Amino acid sequence: MRSRLSTATISPRNPVIVGLGAVVIAAVVGLALAAAAGANPATVIQALIDGTLGSPFAVGTSMNSAAVLMLVAIGFTIAYRAGLVNVGGEGQICLGGIAATAVGVSLPADVQPVLAIPLTLAAAVLGGALWAAIAAWLKVRRGASEIITTLLLNFVGLAMVVLMVHEEGLLRQPMTSSETLPQSESLTDSTHLPLLGLAKNPATIAIVLAVVLAAIVGIMLRHSAVGIRLRAVGLSPSAAARLGVPIDRTAFLGLTAAGGCAGLAGGLLVTTAPFVLAEGFSSGFGFSGLVVGLLARGSMIAVAGVSLLFGFLVSGGINLQLEAGVPSSTITVVQSVLIILIAATAWWASTGPATKPTAAADTRAGDSNTTEEVPA
Repeated sequence: MRSRLSTATISPRNPVIVGLGAVVIAAVVGLALAAAAGANPATVIQALIDGTLGSPFAVGTSMNSAAVLMLVAIGFTIAYRAGLVNVGGEGQICLGGIAATAVGVSLPADVQPVLAIPLTLAAAVLGGALWAAIAAWLKVRRGASEIITTLLLNFVGLAMVVLMVHEEGLLRQPMTSSETLPQSESLTDSTHLPLLGLAKNPATIAIVLAVVLAAIVGIMLRHSAVGIRLRAVGLSPSAAARLGVPIDRTAFLGLTAAGGCAGLAGGLLVTTAPFVLAEGFSSGFGFSGLVVGLLARGSMIAVAGVSLLFGFLVSGGINLQLEAGVPSSTITVVQSVLIILIAATAWWASTGPATKPTAAADTRAGDSNTTEEVPA
């Protein structure tokens, strides 16, 4: 038994080895692109380090980015546990930001932060959840693929942000001159997220909220009836139905909860400096959060760790363009390569050799009476 476990641990099909291999290959691709742009690899690495850890400001910015990514990845994991793939994080961030802005600019100035912040973030959660509920309803009632519907709703959400910040009758700030930027008014001061209080560091309580939510969701998925129902629906809807699990309702709530998490991420973006809703404010966080969710493979600890890694990469990508002259979109290319590699290697890792020795088959047949418990 011990030898078999050791062999499985060092197998090239081991998920840890597969994941590390995907990261290494993506990093090599990124360095190759930087070299093609005429940058020295050593300069590129130094620029990334300076942009992520070079100053307290860089660290704080990276932590704020990590919080947003973490929330999107948490939502993705909830939906994925129910067998659904939520690729609509970008649109759900947009609707969450719109809802939070609508509340944030409407609150009176004398409202206390202890009330203003929860109201603003609750509106963000509701906005994202309602946006995901469209795709969830189409899934359970019409059988429409949630991958297609959530993907298409991204474009609608992005267009709604453009509409909101360009129309004065909606959320655009009053035009005082031709140079007035197409963005919302600044949110009421009482809705601004408090800083963590670190010296010269812009990190807010967003990272604390994200980590706490990750812990709560991790416990819920593994040790609660809700988590068991989500897992049952994701593993076998027909078997779950025979056990009395409400399939449609569970799937609907799973995808809607994912939208609520992404909507909360949008609320955090507009309640953090510069405290306005502007075109492009989502900055691809929905796509990056999807990558984080794929890399984490259902583990909330991995969600937190990979979110921090990607949060630092996002900030490093900006500095990459400033110091090394390499387009910051190189980071997006690296993330895209990671998605392709993870999709390919996950399939490869899950498939065994085509044939098995007869002795091994006999051994498995002899062990068939042993029941293995699948963790919830």
